[in-house]
Amino acid sequence: MAEQDSSKHWSKVEYLHETVTNPNIHIRGTHSYYSDAWTGSFEQSVVRYLYGDDYSLKAWEPAWPIDQLHVGDYVCIGAEAVILLGGNHTHRTDWFSLYPFPEFIVDAYAGKGDTIIGDGAWIGMRAMIMPGVNIGEGAIVASGAIVTKDVAPYTIVAGNPATPIKTRFPQATVDKLLALQVYQWPADKFEALKSQLCASKIDALVAASGEFDAEQN
Repeated sequence: MAEQDSSKHWSKVEYLHETVTNPNIHIRGTHSYYSDAWTGSFEQSVVRYLYGDDYSLKAWEPAWPIDQLHVGDYVCIGAEAVILLGGNHTHRTDWFSLYPFPEFIVDAYAGKGDTIIGDGAWIGMRAMIMPGVNIGEGAIVASGAIVTKDVAPYTIVAGNPATPIKTRFPQATVDKLLALQVYQWPADKFEALKSQLCASKIDALVAASGEFDAEQN
């Protein structure tokens, strides 16, 4: 029986800004985390096929542009989630053979574009994010979902392939939230209005934001 790592527990998390070293992973802010109690680190277990780790940097030089991973602030990533990136897109579905023959590998490669996980998003346990997907601000990806298309802000998706289940708030509320640009606020404003953020009264949040800004001028 394998001995459990006593330093890990489901109540502990890995803060990404403290651990990520791959130059092709871009972490905004200091609050996004991965629940890594049952796996290796975010780079070891979640991010797959991304050039820029210790081994790939020493082993080869890529022959194509590297798709990037961008993770916003206040992102919550559940245990055993997977984010697929661009290192292995060498199976051309428009060719008769899917096999990545070395002599044709450059022509076989087809990048999917950068993967973006927006501020305040929540990626559920064992969800899979396919390459080139944009997860909007405040979106929720349900546990076990396989996301193949962009997810709109403040939308909940689930299933395989993931489809929208509902939006977290009415569209008018979502529009106001996006206009507020909450996750771009300076730290002192975010802290001062945290009680309004941990609630669901949009007009109160809008008013509090305006009052805070007025006091600073």
